[in-house]
Amino acid sequence: MHDVKTKPMADGRATGASVKWDGGQFCFIATDRGILGCGIFNIGILDEFDMAGALAKGTPSLPLVEPEDLLSARVSMVSVKAREIGITEGMTGEEVLEKLLGRK
Repeated sequence: MHDVKTKPMADGRATGASVKWDGGQFCFIATDRGILGCGIFNIGILDEFDMAGALAKGTPSLPLVEPEDLLSARVSMVSVKAREIGITEGMTGEEVLEKLLGRK
């Protein structure tokens, strides 16, 4: 059995989603400029498609389950396009979301 949920975030300017199944899950937040996602996503593919993306990695003891979990997580990987708009490793997901929304 799997569970898929989406929810509006950032005043409706972003959509958060989580997908769960027995033994695993992933989550992300999508905006018009790019995505903030968990470690299941591939930076190389984001680069190949010239997409702005930043990834945070959860751990078995502190997994990233819901989109809101990404906001306090530290980003460990960014795509070339994300770097061009000022996103860097070490930023919080909240800081990344601000950049993806064009606020900072």
